[in-house]
Amino acid sequence: MKNVYLVFAIVGAVVPYIFFLDFFNTSGFALDGFMAGLFANGAAGGFTADLLITSVVFWIYLWTRNVANMWVYVVLNLTIGLSCALPAYLYMNARQEEAALA
Repeated sequence: MKNVYLVFAIVGAVVPYIFFLDFFNTSGFALDGFMAGLFANGAAGGFTADLLITSVVFWIYLWTRNVANMWVYVVLNLTIGLSCALPAYLYMNARQEEAALA
């Protein structure tokens, strides 16, 4: 599973940026327009709210588990997205578990 997590971390980094780059190419680098787009309609708002809540739950999980280098996953979450941060965490966790068994 470790390698599956790594693949999803990479895919989770690339796919959102395809959409972000498309938005910035058509709308320019206007954060107010980007923020407005996050809640442009009920569907977008629902996805945004879901992602924000899930991100906070992920950060709480990391904090309560006393995860080493927690800041790395928070930065990944804030700069790329949960679709990269969560599989990156799972990859590193699986790698550490594998090393502990060896």
